[in-house]
Amino acid sequence: MPEGPTYHRIADLLREEIRAGKWQPGDRLPSHTELAEQMQVSITTARNAIQVLVTENLVYTATSRGTIVRSREVLESVATDPIRPDRPRSPHDIFSEIARSAGREPTKEFSARMLPASAEVARWLGVARDTWVLARTVVQHLDHEPWSWEVSFYPRDLAEATGIDSPHDIPEGTTRRLAERGHAETAHRDTLSARPASAEEAAVLGVAPGTILLDHLRIGATHERITRATRHRSIATRNRVAYELGDSEGTALIRRTLGAPAGLDIALP
Repeated sequence: MPEGPTYHRIADLLREEIRAGKWQPGDRLPSHTELAEQMQVSITTARNAIQVLVTENLVYTATSRGTIVRSREVLESVATDPIRPDRPRSPHDIFSEIARSAGREPTKEFSARMLPASAEVARWLGVARDTWVLARTVVQHLDHEPWSWEVSFYPRDLAEATGIDSPHDIPEGTTRRLAERGHAETAHRDTLSARPASAEEAAVLGVAPGTILLDHLRIGATHERITRATRHRSIATRNRVAYELGDSEGTALIRRTLGAPAGLDIALP
């Protein structure tokens, strides 16, 4: 191994093995104990070596599965797809549609609860602070790898009137549900920013604190009211957001020219 601190040298070795294909995306690396025994080092040194790779987004840790090699693919999502008036009907939400078109297996962890609106959420929804709102949370996975964290907030009365206060996931997505119940969104405001992950975000997405995330906030409205505020956070180096504006014939021509929707590129580790 090259010169340097022992844990860096072990990380360098594992990194080269990943790049060479010895460890494929989805493979489990040796545990801290196994790695310590193989390298004849302390468990602390082995843990520090793995943490270097976590910081580089080459691996992530899963409680029940250990340290897993991350995919190096970049997922492209077209942010305007779920709000296109001519979007084909489907039993799946937009994340599942994108994942399946890219040949990936989507899974989700879902939860919903009523909570008092924070000052930030109240401003987004145009309601008073501490007003009860519905928060629908989805942690999205691709091939079992944590990929993104989405939280959508809805005014309580609208959530109850449209049935999206359900404690279960809505397979077709809440955008379609709102439209079906007479609250089709007619306007959206999107804000995208890149920023370091907080400790909570890092824990949910399986990355190191400080990893750069893509933070996408979408506020939707009808002619009469704000319907929702959706905050979607994902790893910036593994995700790309595109927008398509104009008629369906023109956007279809652009897709054919670009070979879209390819969905995936390969990112160098």
